[in-house]
Amino acid sequence: MITVIGVTFAILIGGAIVTEVVFNIPGLGRLLISGILRRDYPVVQGAVLFHPVTYVVINLLVDMTYAFIDPG
Repeated sequence: MITVIGVTFAILIGGAIVTEVVFNIPGLGRLLISGILRRDYPVVQGAVLFHPVTYVVINLLVDMTYAFIDPG
């Protein structure tokens, strides 16, 4: 159950790019798209790197939650 919640939350963060672009909401997704259109490579690299790092941090938190719930 904890794994499903963690992975779903990580996927929702990744899906925010599409939502922000479709509904014209300012955020990391709009920043990424505008960086791509302006060929601003440091912004694109930072925005693209943010999502995998967030995914890894969420998985780390899920693993730490397992250790907290079942220490044995």
